[in-house]
Amino acid sequence: MGRGAGRLLVAVYAVFALSASSRAALQLATRFDEAPVAYLLSAVAAAVYLVATVALARGARRLAFATVLFELVGVLVVGTLTLLDRGDFPDQTVWSAYGAGYGFIPLVLPVLGLWRLRATR
Repeated sequence: MGRGAGRLLVAVYAVFALSASSRAALQLATRFDEAPVAYLLSAVAAAVYLVATVALARGARRLAFATVLFELVGVLVVGTLTLLDRGDFPDQTVWSAYGAGYGFIPLVLPVLGLWRLRATR
């Protein structure tokens, strides 16, 4: 994914892949019965971040585009659902409230990823 900004983007995706994976693993292992939908969504987010990291790092543009676009749709859908009906999401996910618990980086990151993919084609 080039130099400078591309490497920084891959690094941020890698950090999110690690943090979301760790969080999801802990939630699924210790409290799955409390909020299964939320914790499974955290696991999905972790998988998306992992695939996006690898795709961006290896220059697999189509896969990177697909995963980053899926991530953006996920953040928008889950973010909206968590604001409309908090009862379905008794605990936070990475994408809850558009990533508010993560400084809205989950909302901004796919936009930057799509922009970077478009700018470097």
